[in-house]
Amino acid sequence: MNDRYDAGHGGGQDGPYEVVGYDEYGRPVYRQAPAPQQTYDPYAQQGQQGQQGYGYDPYGTGGRQQPAAPYDPYGNGNGYDTGRQDPVPPQSPYDPYDTGRQAPVAPQTPYDAHDPYAAAGGQPRVAEQTARIPQQAGPREEPEGPGAAEPEYRTEQFAFVEEPDGDSEDVIDWMQFTENRTERREEARRRARARAVALVVVLALVAAGGVGYLWYAGKLPGLSSSDSKTGGTTAAGAQKRDVIALHLHDTDGGSTSTALLVNNTTTKTATTVLLPNSLALSGDDGSVTTLAKSVDDDGPDATQDALDSVLGTDIEGTWRLDTPYLQNLVDLVGNIEVDADTDVPDPDAKDAKDAAVLVHKGEGQTLSGKMAVAYATYQASGEPQSAQLERFGQVMHGVLRKLSSDAQAATTTVQTLGMILDPPLTDKDLGSFLASLADLAKGGDHKTALLPVQDDGTLSAEDSSGVVKDVLGGTAKSPDEGAAVSVSVQNASGDKDNTAKVRVTLVNGGFTFVEGGTASTARATSQVRYADAADKENATEVAKTLGLPTSTVAKGEVSGNARVSVILGQDYEPAS
Repeated sequence: MNDRYDAGHGGGQDGPYEVVGYDEYGRPVYRQAPAPQQTYDPYAQQGQQGQQGYGYDPYGTGGRQQPAAPYDPYGNGNGYDTGRQDPVPPQSPYDPYDTGRQAPVAPQTPYDAHDPYAAAGGQPRVAEQTARIPQQAGPREEPEGPGAAEPEYRTEQFAFVEEPDGDSEDVIDWMQFTENRTERREEARRRARARAVALVVVLALVAAGGVGYLWYAGKLPGLSSSDSKTGGTTAAGAQKRDVIALHLHDTDGGSTSTALLVNNTTTKTATTVLLPNSLALSGDDGSVTTLAKSVDDDGPDATQDALDSVLGTDIEGTWRLDTPYLQNLVDLVGNIEVDADTDVPDPDAKDAKDAAVLVHKGEGQTLSGKMAVAYATYQASGEPQSAQLERFGQVMHGVLRKLSSDAQAATTTVQTLGMILDPPLTDKDLGSFLASLADLAKGGDHKTALLPVQDDGTLSAEDSSGVVKDVLGGTAKSPDEGAAVSVSVQNASGDKDNTAKVRVTLVNGGFTFVEGGTASTARATSQVRYADAADKENATEVAKTLGLPTSTVAKGEVSGNARVSVILGQDYEPAS
């Protein structure tokens, strides 16, 4: 329908009408107004010349509007005999038909109680209602005149736009909250998984560390502490040791002190083994001598071979250290600290009674080079040589703790001393070796051990097994092709002289004698043992050489530094 209305088109002889007021129902009341100048009327194409009604007749009655009568909604013969209210166009701010005046528009109520169509739910669509629909298409031209059909509305005339909902922000907030909560849950799950993995790794490390400690301590089933760490033959493999013999020569007193510097590269430990001068050694001719005599008379090479035979070691070189060089060495490393067990007088004092104390007894005593020499060589009257060896070991431990762990720096220190080393030992070899010992000493992996010997210089089987077997032993050495068979002899005959007699007999028979110590308890019969089947023949030959019956030969445990072991019993009779 038309949504524009022009009162100037109610022409005729009565002229146009204008609104003068509104009745009790809010409808406009018209009066005749002076007729304006006739203009073009696009709706006046109904085939009735000279007859003008309102600009748009949606019901096509062809009736003529009575100018003198007001608007009658009940159809009392005024041309609107349709029984329903004619749609009223909304007020327009402009006149599309160029009539020159504003068309009055009556306000409409959404519901009229006097309209029968409104009571039945058929209230006509008015311009005010349709105007509320966004993007509404313009009115469609309907034919006018008798029989004109009631206008219909098609869906394409409307474009519905979804108006923003007041709760849309709440919906977005809820979606964001849900998304954030999901992310937090996923993050919590990831953190939980990371913590679980970290816990499993920590437990595995703790378990591995516990097993490693038990193995190191020898508490695992089937392993003992001596087997797992200190060199037993049941350990994981043969332990490798680097050994250098150290002879300290006191240029003033003329005495010597001997120690073996041992670096166990398998267990990462170092030991300074102190050797008493009374240790019995075998000479090249089978004669018995002591360590002190061998150093002075036979020289370093012969002493080294004799020590290898008695202790089962593999000494790589000999380091002769005179006391002036020891003094320079301590001064080069910057003094040392020891726990002095006694007061040491100044050896340069003329009168011993009035001599001042050079080294005071006490813990953490700082010693210079001169003080270190005096402390290392001091042996009080009536003291055993073992007491002086202990002091010598303390000085060497202090030197190793202050020496550089860098091989090049340690080598430079050795070269600065200006010593002449006995071949095959060189400055570089000695420097590298001392640097390794210094590193272990700083880490607390260096110790000092005294080799126990009996009054006659022989080894006690019970007392020396910890040092000889655990520190110096390990596994039996593979002899060179054509080398003499090493024979360890333990004297359990009750006669100490039998040890020296057996040494002479075996050396004359082409065997190498290895000191096995003296048993505390005598046994009746002798026994010759071999561990490898290949040495059965050698064991039989040893028994014949010693005058023992072949029935004493049996397979069994053998000392780690020998191929054949002999236990002398009371049945042994030395050859005349």
